[in-house]
Amino acid sequence: MAKAAYLSEGMDSDGFPDQNAWNSPEPILFESDWQDKNPDPERATEVCLLWTPEKLFLHYRSRYRTLTVFNDADPSGRRDQLWERDVVEVFIQSDPTYPGHYLEFEVSPNGFWIDLDIEHGERSDPQSGMKCRTKIDKNAKIWTAELAIPMHSLVQHFDQSSIWRANFFRVEGETEPRFYSSWRPTNTPQPNFHVPTAFGKLRFLSRADSK
Repeated sequence: MAKAAYLSEGMDSDGFPDQNAWNSPEPILFESDWQDKNPDPERATEVCLLWTPEKLFLHYRSRYRTLTVFNDADPSGRRDQLWERDVVEVFIQSDPTYPGHYLEFEVSPNGFWIDLDIEHGERSDPQSGMKCRTKIDKNAKIWTAELAIPMHSLVQHFDQSSIWRANFFRVEGETEPRFYSSWRPTNTPQPNFHVPTAFGKLRFLSRADSK
């Protein structure tokens, strides 16, 4: 089960959690492909989650071999087909009783992004208001991404006691075979992250449980 810790500390001038706040959440780790095979520690991914009643925050820390990115995007940074280059992704389903619907968020190493509303395979722009920022450490071969997603774009009325479903992904590589890794394996014959039945559970910890 993934756990989002309550953010009790302040935020920086960009509206993201202070760096020390990321010491609280229990990290989610994955380094194997979408079939839970071919582990690659040099492409390991770590995800941490924090929440407030207004925002869901995610912090990705990704080891990499090479980086492949688009050089163009909309002025806002939104870039369609972003998954054709290196990205980190999260799929979020706030209402597990409606498995055909979920939201998708992606960020690339150079800070481009895309958000999608998925309704039985059909994609649309949710206009979520997500914000993101990234950093590349070329010496350590690690890139990080931070996402800030407004809660109102994820659920109409947020209930901290509810259990959501989610999955976390990573894509790296310029040409096939690319490295498609996931937290919960989708086990499809070919790489496919759009398998809601494979999503894991996401729990929101209380302030007391987050210490």
